[in-house]
Amino acid sequence: MPMPTKIVINYYLQGATMPMPKTRLSAPARQLEIVAAVLALAAEHSPDAITTQAIAQQIGLTQGAVFRHFPTKEAIWLAVMDWLEESLQSAIAAALTEVRDPIAGLQAMFNAHIGFITAHPAVPRLIFHELQKPAAGAIKQRVCGLLERYRQRVTALLIAAKAQGQVDPALDDSAAATLFLGMVQGLVMQTLLAGDPHTLQPTASRLLPLYLRGIGVRQP
Repeated sequence: MPMPTKIVINYYLQGATMPMPKTRLSAPARQLEIVAAVLALAAEHSPDAITTQAIAQQIGLTQGAVFRHFPTKEAIWLAVMDWLEESLQSAIAAALTEVRDPIAGLQAMFNAHIGFITAHPAVPRLIFHELQKPAAGAIKQRVCGLLERYRQRVTALLIAAKAQGQVDPALDDSAAATLFLGMVQGLVMQTLLAGDPHTLQPTASRLLPLYLRGIGVRQP
């Protein structure tokens, strides 16, 4: 009987280092298992050091079995980026479900993003690894597209906040969206440099009020 995909990916994201018990997986579940193995490896190693052989060993398969599901290593990384965007957007959408106004939406989006990074420490490594590449390959383009769609979502919230009189009416919403994304990226970079993921959420909780004051939101 195929094993549920949620079990497959949680097994690796919770830090498991031994292959899962052998079971017959559907093709989508096996692909998800490979994606989860990349995330588990990236949490401990530089993305440059992750080979298809390492991925295969992580899940107890041969390289040939991995390539039966993904024709190239690039295809694996593209699947990882697809998972990343889908999962992050799902976390944000869930956080925005019951927000009362655009500013509450910004706060919920920020907290959901920080929570997602805390739960998946490999994500920043993968993003920064691709962004620093000089060539605009398919994977880097996918990352840039992800970040642009994220920025557009923040911009939409800021435009709505301005329309409702919640922020400075002269606010440059495009620049404010860029600053929002830069705030998250800066927090993540400092956490990576410090080597202590536990500092991320406490620092984030102090930084968000500064951003909100900067765009003209009155704090209670």
